[in-house]
Amino acid sequence: MIDHVSIQVRDLHASAAFYEAVLVPLGLNRFVDREATVGFGRKYPEFWLNSRPDAPPEPQNTGTHICLRAPDADAVTAFHAAALAGGGQCDGPPGPRKAEVTTYIGAFIRDLDGHKIEAVFFPKKAV
Repeated sequence: MIDHVSIQVRDLHASAAFYEAVLVPLGLNRFVDREATVGFGRKYPEFWLNSRPDAPPEPQNTGTHICLRAPDADAVTAFHAAALAGGGQCDGPPGPRKAEVTTYIGAFIRDLDGHKIEAVFFPKKAV
């Protein structure tokens, strides 16, 4: 349904390095490097970072988060570990979670600007 997502970042170089490490376990690679934007994706840029040096940090209580699919539970764990190693914050450790329709494996992080990002894997059998 959604083709791509863009987020604002205050330090494009630092955020691009952070996301390069965080997104690799999810199968997303760096595709586009421009002066004020960097794009990551599988076959084309699906996740964009846009330089906004004067932007304030993302408020913790916006209720907004971006969820990215992981190929397996190990990738969820690797996503979370890479985020913490790169200066991100834990907003929910890797593990099973109950959704409306099914149980899944997920982890939440806050990036360098405070954006809430989730990695999710839906196993064929309930967790």
